[in-house]
Amino acid sequence: MSTPFVARAPQVAQLTQALRRADAGQPTAVLIAADAGVGKTRLLRHVAELAEASGARVVVAHCVDLGEIGLPYLPFAEALAQLRALDPEAVDAVVADRPALARLLPGPTSAAGPPDDQSSRLQLFDGLVEALGAVGVPEHPLLLVLEDLHWADASSRDVLRFLISRLRDQHLVVVASYRTDDLHRRHPWRPVAAELARHPRVERLDLAPFTDDEVREFTTVLAGAPLEERTLRRVIDRSEGNAYFAEELLEAGAEADELPWSLADVLRSRLEQLDPSVQRLARIASAAGRRVSEPLLRAVVAADADPLLSAPGAFDAALREAVAHHVLGGEDERIAFRHALLAEAVYADLLPGEQSALHRTYLQVLRDDRTLGPWSQLASHALRAPDLPTALLASLEAAHQAREVLAPAEEVRHLEVVLRLWAAVPEVTAGLDHDHPDALSAAAAAASRAGQVDRAAQLTRAAVEETASDIERQAMLRTVLSRHLLETDDIPASLREASLALEALPTGNTSARAWALAAYARASMNADLDEQALAAAQEAVEVARAAGAADAESDALTSLAVLVVDDADRAAELLDTALTRAREACDYATELRTLYNLTSNRYYAGDLPGAAAQAAEGVQRAGALGMTWSAYGLELHMFVNLIRYVSGDLSPAGLGGIPDELADILKSQALYAAVARGDSDAVERGLALEQVWNRDGFIALVAGGCTVDALTWRGDLQGALDLAVRLLEYLWRAWSDYFLGGIWLVALALAALADQAQQDRLLGKDVSGALATGSRLLSRAVETAERGRPRGGRMGPEGRAWLARVHAEHSRLVGTNDPALWREAIVEFDYGYRYELARSRFRLAEALLETGDRDGALVEAGNALREADAMGAVPLATAVRGLARRGRLDLPGVRTTGADVLTAREAEVLALVAQGLSNRQIGEKLYISGKTVSVHISNLLAKLGVSGRAEAVSVAHQRGLIGVG
Repeated sequence: MSTPFVARAPQVAQLTQALRRADAGQPTAVLIAADAGVGKTRLLRHVAELAEASGARVVVAHCVDLGEIGLPYLPFAEALAQLRALDPEAVDAVVADRPALARLLPGPTSAAGPPDDQSSRLQLFDGLVEALGAVGVPEHPLLLVLEDLHWADASSRDVLRFLISRLRDQHLVVVASYRTDDLHRRHPWRPVAAELARHPRVERLDLAPFTDDEVREFTTVLAGAPLEERTLRRVIDRSEGNAYFAEELLEAGAEADELPWSLADVLRSRLEQLDPSVQRLARIASAAGRRVSEPLLRAVVAADADPLLSAPGAFDAALREAVAHHVLGGEDERIAFRHALLAEAVYADLLPGEQSALHRTYLQVLRDDRTLGPWSQLASHALRAPDLPTALLASLEAAHQAREVLAPAEEVRHLEVVLRLWAAVPEVTAGLDHDHPDALSAAAAAASRAGQVDRAAQLTRAAVEETASDIERQAMLRTVLSRHLLETDDIPASLREASLALEALPTGNTSARAWALAAYARASMNADLDEQALAAAQEAVEVARAAGAADAESDALTSLAVLVVDDADRAAELLDTALTRAREACDYATELRTLYNLTSNRYYAGDLPGAAAQAAEGVQRAGALGMTWSAYGLELHMFVNLIRYVSGDLSPAGLGGIPDELADILKSQALYAAVARGDSDAVERGLALEQVWNRDGFIALVAGGCTVDALTWRGDLQGALDLAVRLLEYLWRAWSDYFLGGIWLVALALAALADQAQQDRLLGKDVSGALATGSRLLSRAVETAERGRPRGGRMGPEGRAWLARVHAEHSRLVGTNDPALWREAIVEFDYGYRYELARSRFRLAEALLETGDRDGALVEAGNALREADAMGAVPLATAVRGLARRGRLDLPGVRTTGADVLTAREAEVLALVAQGLSNRQIGEKLYISGKTVSVHISNLLAKLGVSGRAEAVSVAHQRGLIGVG
C-alpha cells in the first residue's frame, strides 16, 4: 500500500513561501516538531518534490540513532556529498579554500591538523556554510532538509547552531525535523531547539495530528474509496490522527481488535527502555484504559503492593519519569497515556491472569471508596475481573446515572450489558423490582432517544414476544412497537402492530387505549389512509381527555394537525395545543414531534424565518433533553441545515457528534451546499453514498439528486442523465410512482438534458432522442404534481417552484428557452430560496439574450452574479461570467473576449471544431497543415482542462470563449 500525501496545505504554504524568500536572498530555517508517525517525512518529501519542480536544488540528510556517542557530523557529511554531486565545481572550490571540510567527504583526506583542533573545527564549520551558500543561487535556491534531529550528535548540533547564526543573504532554506515525543527533560536536543527558536531567521512549525476530516481524506485515498462511517470512526478513535498508526490499522484490518504486531512492537519499545518501576506503573494504568484519575491510580498501586512501587515516593518518582519520557501525561485533569494505542499495546502485553488480577484490584478499590470513580467504571472492571453479579448491578446504576445526565447512547450501552448478563445471574435478577421485558423496554426507550431506531424496534419486539401470557401488557407494548416501527419507516408493520393492540385492548376510556388509537392514527396517516387516520385521531383525543392522558392527547392532536394541513391556521392551533399537552405530561418524544411539525408547517408555507426560529428552538430543546439524535431531534437538526442552505448560507455544516449509523443522512444533506459551492469532491462524495440508498430513501433522494446536479456542473452530462434515470427508477420502486421529490429530480435531469442538447446542436448532432426523453420526463412531473399532491391538495411554494423550473428547463431543451417560463420560476423561488432564485435569474438572462433583449439580460445576469459571488456559489458565478463573455455583456470584472485563455488561432480552431469539422477540413479553411491543427487542439484541450473535442466545445461555450452558431 503506497502512502499518499493529503492535507497539510498551511504547512506546505509556509515552507514554499520560505523557499520563495530564499530565492530573493532571504534565508530561513524552519524547525518542524511532531510526534513520531504524524507525517513529517511525508510533508518534507512532498515539499522537496515541489521545490525541485520549481527549479530549486534539494539536499536531504538524516540523523541516525547511534546514541550520544555516535558518528560526528553524520547528517552534514551526507549533505556535503549530495552538494558536491549537485555542483562539484562550487563545492571543490570551497574545499580547496577550507581544507578541513574534506574530512566530511568520502575517501581518504590529507587535511592537516588533528580532528579536534579548534581552528580546523572553525574552518570546517565555515566551509559548510560557504558550500551551502555556493550551491544555492538565484532562481535555484537550496533546500536543505535535516531529518530526525532528536538523534543528532553533539557536533552536528553545534554545526546547526553555527549555520543558523551565519544566515545572512544566502539563497537557502534549512528545514530540520525532530520528534517531540522523544524529548525527555534531559534530552540534549531540547535546549538547542529552544535556543534556535529564538533566532529571528528561525520559524517553528508544529505538525499536529490529522483532524477527523483529514483522516477521512487520508483513508479514502489509502483504501481507494470512502470507508464505512463505523470503520472510519474506529480508525480515528484508535489512531488519534496519527498517519502512521492509521495506515497500519487499515493495512491490518480496521475492525480487528488486536494491534498489528509491527505497530505493537514500535509502541512497546518506548516503555521497555525505562526503569522497571515505570513499566509496572504503566501496566497498572493500562488496565484502566487510556485515562485514569490520579487518586484512583494511587489507590490501586497501593492495593497492588508491588515492591517496585511500595517504597515512599516510588509512585511519584515513577510517574514523573513516565511523564518525562512521554509515556504518560496529563489530560482533562487525569493521567493519560500519550496515545490510545500505547495503552492498548501495554495492556495486550499482560498475561490473561495479570489482566484479571489488576481488574480485581481496581474493583476492590472502587467498592471500598465510591468517590474514586463512577458506576460505569466499576461495572467495566467487574466485567473483566470477572464478577458478573457486581457487573449487572453496577451497569444498572451506570444506566441510571447516564439517564440523569441525558446521555442516552451511554444508557443503552449499559442496559445492553444488563440484558446480556440477565440469564447468567438469576440470583441477582430475582431480587430486582422489574423483570426482563421491563429491562428490554427501558433499553428500547433509551435506544430511541439515542437515534438507534432499528435497535429500539428489535428490543421492543422481543418484549412483545416475552409477554404473550399477559394480553393487555402485550397490547401496550405493541403500541410502543408501532411507534418505533414508524421511526424505521416500516409503515405496514407499524399499522399491523397498532391494529393488534386495538383488538386486544378492552374498550373504555383508558390511557392504554388512547395511546393505541393515537398510534393507529399515525400509522394510518403514514400509509395515506387519511379517513381512518382522522377517525382514529379524533377518537384518541376524546378517550385521552376522558382518561386524563395528556401525552396520548398531544400525539393525537399532532396527527390531526397534519391531516388538516389545508387549513394552516387550524393546524397551527392544534399544534400549539398539542405542544402544551406534551409539556404538561413530560412526554418528550411527542413534544419533539410537535416541534418538528410546527417547523414543517412554517417551512412548507414559505415562512423561512418562522421555520428557522422554530427549528432552532426544537434543536435546543432536543439537546436539553439529551435527545439530539432521536428521530425527531435528527429531523429538526436537518431542518436547521436545510433552511440555512435555502436561505443562501453555503458554509459547510459540521456533523457534530452524530452517531455513526446516522452520519450518512447528514452527509447526503451536506451535498446541497457542497454542490452549490463547487466542492471538487462533491461528485465522489455523492456517488459513494449510492451503496447505502437501500438504508434510507432520503439518502437516495438527496445524495442522488445533488450528485446529478454536480455532474451537470462538471460537464459530465451523460453521467448526470444516467444517474438521474437510475435514481428515479429506484425511488419509483421504493416509494411510489408519484412521490413529490420526483419533480425536483426531473428538473435536474431536464437541466442536464438541455445542456446536452445545446452541446449537440453546436456540433450539428441530432437531438430528437433527447427531445423524446424530455417529453416523457415533463409528462411524469406534471402527472406527479396532479396525483402526488400533499394533503390539502395544493403544493407548497417549493413544489410549485420546482414544477415551474421543470417547464422552463423543458423549453430550454426544445430550443425555445421561453423567458416567461423563467420569470415564473423566479416568482415561485422568491419565497426565500436564494440559490435557486439566482440560478433562475442566470437562465432568464440567457433566455433574454437569445431573444435580443440585451438590457434585460444585463440586469438579470448582474443580479445573478452578485448573489452567486455573495453566497460563494462558484459554479454559478463562473457560468454567469461565461454568459457575459459569450453575450458581450458588460459586467464588472468580466472580459468580453477569450484572449486571456486561448490564442486567436486556438479560438479560430475551436470555433471550427464546434462546427464538427475534422482536422483536415480545419487545416484547409485556415491554410495550415492537419498536424498543426492537431497541436492547436492539444494546447486548447490542456488550457480548458478537458479530455475531448465535444467537452472542449461545451466548456468553452459555458465560459463564453465561443459563441453560438
